[in-house]
Amino acid sequence: MHVRELSIAGVFEFSPQTFEDNRGLFSAPFQGDVFEKTVGHPLRLGQTNHSVSKRGVIRGIHFADTPPGQAKYVYCPRGSMLDVVVDIRVGSPTFGQWDSVLLDANSYRALYVPEGIGHGFVALEDDTAMSYICSMGYNPGGEHGITPLDPALQLPWPVDIEPILSDKDTKAPTLAEAQIAGLLPSYDACVEHYRSL
Repeated sequence: MHVRELSIAGVFEFSPQTFEDNRGLFSAPFQGDVFEKTVGHPLRLGQTNHSVSKRGVIRGIHFADTPPGQAKYVYCPRGSMLDVVVDIRVGSPTFGQWDSVLLDANSYRALYVPEGIGHGFVALEDDTAMSYICSMGYNPGGEHGITPLDPALQLPWPVDIEPILSDKDTKAPTLAEAQIAGLLPSYDACVEHYRSL
């Protein structure tokens, strides 16, 4: 498996081998030993999620109160999507910066998103599926979002696809508004949390 760290420290892309024969194919998008060697701790399994989206659906940018936060390991078993991470940790050297990865059912690339990082994606084709391994279960009181259409962030959504957002994501604050409201995690608290894992 090939591993690449993105421009936001602690976010990793995992590219597994895919084995094909006359029966079909096999791939292992998550491999615990590779993950632990890369990240420095095992991935706690608190919940698995599965979503299916039509072309143009944007989900995110979502994050959870940290600590405890919610780390995510995501991959695309069907279709294709552009997955986007945003550093929303106040005080981080890369605060407000983003990076993106194409996840699809041809490569089975996966993305690890640590606690305190904003996460979202856009489905690039109909019937696109996203599979998530989450370190913690859903915590309604601690879940937040920033608008994926924040003009200050200039996220790389395709210009030829009309975005489809939930009411919650449409009404979410900008990054600046979320910071003023005290919703964003602090970089120092996140780093301390990572060290405890």
